[in-house]
Amino acid sequence: MGEHLGEFEQMLLFAVLRLGDDAYGVTIRREIERRTGRRPSPGAIYTTLERLEQRGMVGSRVGGATPVRGGRRKRFYHLEPAGARALAMAYERLQRMAAGVLPRLQDLSGA
Repeated sequence: MGEHLGEFEQMLLFAVLRLGDDAYGVTIRREIERRTGRRPSPGAIYTTLERLEQRGMVGSRVGGATPVRGGRRKRFYHLEPAGARALAMAYERLQRMAAGVLPRLQDLSGA
């Protein structure tokens, strides 16, 4: 049935997908924070990206050095086909589980 993705892995993959060619650690972190309000640590971002890369879900390339970064190079990430398939499956499963429950959630939460 495919690879299981945790919630944080899903957020990272969605951010990489949304950011396209501009997906590197700092922009990924900002995208997650902007869309979810969650502020993951840089260590959590890079550890998870490394794990996803080892699993073949993302790939990376090193960009050129820039004076703004003190000569340091950025590592850019992209979604691999295996990551796209796993993310699509996770999204579809969540949609199927959540279908039709919003009114009940609102009733239970008093919203």
